[in-house]
Amino acid sequence: MRRALAIAALWLGAGAAAAAVPGFGARGESVEPWAPARIASDRFESHPAFDPLTGDLYFVRSAPDFTGWRILTSHCGSDGWSEPVEPAFAGDGVEADPWFTPDGRTLYFISSRSPDGAPPPAGAKRKDLDLWRVERDAHGQWGRPQRLPEPVNSPGAEWFPRLAADGWLYFGSTGRPGGLGKTDLWRARQGGDGAWTVQNLGPNLNTPDDEYEPLVSADGKRMVLMAADGLYQSLRGAHGWSKRTKLGPRIDANGSEIGALLSPDGHSMLFARDLKGERSGELFLWRDGKGDPNWPPRCPRPR
Repeated sequence: MRRALAIAALWLGAGAAAAAVPGFGARGESVEPWAPARIASDRFESHPAFDPLTGDLYFVRSAPDFTGWRILTSHCGSDGWSEPVEPAFAGDGVEADPWFTPDGRTLYFISSRSPDGAPPPAGAKRKDLDLWRVERDAHGQWGRPQRLPEPVNSPGAEWFPRLAADGWLYFGSTGRPGGLGKTDLWRARQGGDGAWTVQNLGPNLNTPDDEYEPLVSADGKRMVLMAADGLYQSLRGAHGWSKRTKLGPRIDANGSEIGALLSPDGHSMLFARDLKGERSGELFLWRDGKGDPNWPPRCPRPR
């Protein structure tokens, strides 16, 4: 994969501050709503991502019942986050799960867009969700999004692409041959010959039920994953990923938690929770009390 070594170096540098794996459920942890003006609404907000080059916030907004996903972006100004708008690369269909490489030059996402942006013929079913990526040019302008090839994409739906420091692209996939359940966690990597290798992440993480979202921490020591009933954690050891364990009740309050984003030091995490009738889906912030107090980035920025 292009720039894999450079991206890995950036990841490892970002994670160097975390000498030990930060823990969920530790004394002093807190979970509270993260609801900046113009970002929080009566709709469903989820899957945040911060642009490493501009500081802009990208996130998903959908209907209160979590349908009709669209990626939106907001800029931090003197009066806070701006009114969210669609990014320049937005297409037709639904789009979600934005994620930046640490150098800010590439953004991965999922989309049901048609390659030419045209709506499907009357009565035709739109294509399933696939993994896409879009790159910036030297002037910071987004190019034309590219669909990742088979066997990374499949006839089923793909979810939550996240490139880790080890050079593997982690993602979820529905109904893929060789899986252990309905939707499983997988990883893919492109070799020097251009061919892709795709691997199932195995029974420590996957079950006969659904697993959708694998997020590997910057230092590569921890994975936060979203399954059918909320968020879990797995730690990486000498023999691979450990048996997953569910996060505590402060995070997994009702099993709807999705879209995790860890801070670079691993001591904080944004995620979304469906409030189930109270106010659609909202973003929440977990802290273990030890990390950078200025993450998520403050807006307006401190002078």
